[in-house]
Amino acid sequence: MNVTQDMSVWGLVANASLFVQLVMLGLLLASLLSWWYIFRKVFVLRQAKADTESFEKTFWSGGDLNGLYQAAVAAKHRSGSLERIFEAGFREFSKLKRQGAGGAPFDRAAAIDGTRRAMSATYQREMDALEDHLAFLASVGSVTPYVGLLGTVWGIMHAFMGLSTVAQATLSLVAPGIAEALIATAMGLFAAIPAVLAYNRFSYDIDRLAVRFESFIEEFSNILQRQG
Repeated sequence: MNVTQDMSVWGLVANASLFVQLVMLGLLLASLLSWWYIFRKVFVLRQAKADTESFEKTFWSGGDLNGLYQAAVAAKHRSGSLERIFEAGFREFSKLKRQGAGGAPFDRAAAIDGTRRAMSATYQREMDALEDHLAFLASVGSVTPYVGLLGTVWGIMHAFMGLSTVAQATLSLVAPGIAEALIATAMGLFAAIPAVLAYNRFSYDIDRLAVRFESFIEEFSNILQRQG
C-alpha cells in the first residue's frame, strides 16, 4: 500500500529532490501563464476579425467617408484595428486638404503619401498590440522541454547517487527516482505543446489580418487619389 502511494504522481512529486520540485514549479507556472495568454488571445483575435469584417462591410457598402470618419471618432474606444487605421488616414488627409484650402498649394501626391504614412504608423501600433505575448508563447514552447529535461537529468543523477549507499542495486530501488525525474520532462512537454500550437495558430491569424490591413491601406489610398 505504501509502494502504491509512493508511486502515485503526487507521491513522486512530493518525494522528488528540491531542485526537481523547483523545476516542476517553474514549469507549472509557465504552463498556467501560457494558458492565460492563450485564452486572452483567442478572444482578442476573434473580436479583431469580427470588427474587421464589420468595418469592411460598412466601408465597401458605399457610405459617405465623412460619416464613417465621424462614427469612428465617436466610437474611438470601441472601434477595431481597421477602423482606427482608416480614422488615422482620413484625419491626416483632411488636415492636409484644409491646409491647401487655406491658401497653400495642395500637393495631392504629398497628401496621399502623408496619409499612407499615418495609416502605416497606426497599422504598426495595431500589429504590436495583436502580437502582444506571442513572444512569451514562443519562449515557453521552445524552452520548457529543455527545462524539463534538466530536471530529469538532475533527478536521475540524484537517484543513481543514492545507490552508492546500498550494497545491492535493484530496479525497485532506482525506479522511483527515475519516475520522479521523468515527471519533469512530462511537465515540460505539457507546457510546450499547447504553447507551440497556439503560437502557430495565432501567428497565422495575425498574418491574415495584416494582409487585410495592408490591402485596405492601398485601396483606401487609391480611393483618395481618385477623389482628390
